Parts: sequence; C-alpha cells; structure tokens
Amino acid sequence: MEFMSKKSPGQVENLIHSEVLAQRARIEILRMTSRSKASHVGSSLSVVDILSVLYSEVTNISPSTVTAFDRDIVILSKGHAAAAIYSVLALKDFFSLEWLNNYCTDGAQLGGHVTSKNVPGVELSTGSLGHGLPYGMGIAISRKRSKSDGEVYVVMSDGECDEGTTWESALIANHYKLNNLTVIIDRNKIQSLDFTESTIALEPFTQKWEAFGWDVLEVDGHCHKSLLESIQKQSVKPKCIVANTTKGKGVDFMENSVLWHYKAPNENELDNAIAQVKKKIP
Repeated sequence: MEFMSKKSPGQVENLIHSEVLAQRARIEILRMTSRSKASHVGSSLSVVDILSVLYSEVTNISPSTVTAFDRDIVILSKGHAAAAIYSVLALKDFFSLEWLNNYCTDGAQLGGHVTSKNVPGVELSTGSLGHGLPYGMGIAISRKRSKSDGEVYVVMSDGECDEGTTWESALIANHYKLNNLTVIIDRNKIQSLDFTESTIALEPFTQKWEAFGWDVLEVDGHCHKSLLESIQKQSVKPKCIVANTTKGKGVDFMENSVLWHYKAPNENELDNAIAQVKKKIP
C-alpha cells in the first residue's frame, strides 16, 4: 500500500455528529419509504453511515458551498438508495426537511432515484447503474489537468460492479493516476433479488481492484472511525474502499434480507423499526 495519513489531530475522535446524523437519517429513511410505499429501504440503510461520514467529517460541501468551484464532489452512483442521501442532505440543511414528506410521489421535488434537478447538494442524477464512476472519473481528470482543488468521491453498490463501465473506468483512472478519486463500495452482498455471489460472483473482490492498479482498503462500513481513517489516507493512485455493510442495517428484521430490497415497511413494521433505531442514537 502507498498510503500516507492526512487526518487532522483529533479529527478521528470527534465523530459524534456523524453517528447521530446516521441514526437520525435512518429514521427519516424508514418514514419516507413507508409513507410512499417505496422500494430500497434496505439499500439506503446499508449506505447511510458512509454518506454521513462524507458529509459530516470529510468533505468541504455545505449549503453555502454547493456551487463553489473547488468544492469536493460526492456522487451516489447507487441511485436507488435516494432516500439515504436525501435524508442526510435535509438533516444537514441543504433543503427543507419538509421535502422528505412527499418523497417519491407525483410532483415531488425528490424522486425515487437520485435526481440532481433543483436538489441542492446532489451532483448527478443516478439510478441506471454504472454511470457514477465514469462521470466522477471525468471530473477527476479535469481537475488534475487544470490543477484544481477538490476531491471526488463515488459511492457505489457491489452489484454495480457487474457493469462493464465500472471496470473500464477503473482501467482509465489507474492509467491517469487519479489520486484525487476515491471509490467507496457499499459491499452489502445483496443485489435486487439475490445475493451478489449467486448473481455474478465478485470474489476475490479486493484483489480485482488491486489488479486494476488501485490502492485498496477493506473496512467495516458501519464503523465511522474506520471509514474516516480509510478515506483520509492519501495515495499516489486512485483509491478503492471496500466497505463491508449489512443490508437493512439497524433494523433486525430487515438485516441481510433480500426481501427488503423492494418491500416497504407497513405501519407496524415502521413503529418497530424506528423504536430499534432510536435505542441506538448515541
């Protein structure tokens, strides 16, 4: 590994904000998907810790810097987990929490897949898997050539790594030594209707990224300290963080279950789930 630490003194210890943000976002995710009878609650619960760390502890993105030229870029390529990024952004005051009340309904500002149109803080409309990394890679190349500041972070699903565009981008990013590009993979091991290894086997997963010329770290995707430490490590290469997560994290009857890729919680399930999450708020 060709890593050098770039974390600030005391930064790793000051994580309470991101942890509280993640749990509050989980509650909003549950409410949003239940209210609208929308899919992808499990996918949103697995990735929300990653997004909370990025928006609270890592990037320079805020409601006042969303159009700044040198802002960091976060792209949620797994656009079906829209409820996760919308809840985090609303709780960080990028837009009103009231927007969440109409999530995934006709005429609402927030659709069921990530949209960037008139949604502050969202860089790219996503949902057709395999597009986020090529787009982020293009920004990283542009910034390298213009010697511009600002890191690029692409958050992907593991099932998305079935896409050919993912590996084409991985080759190009290595060729241009894009050390301003970090990919974080939500490795919850479930995609759509089955487990990833039963759909198209990805293992040996970390070795594949290493073979494509990336520096690779494997971490607990729900441990905020581990996520922050891995994101803050510098490299002379593009970096891939394989974040091992649990689909439906935080709700016992949703965890590691294929069912909750598409199912929405009913009223009783919602009450049970929120009660579980509230117990875990630091």
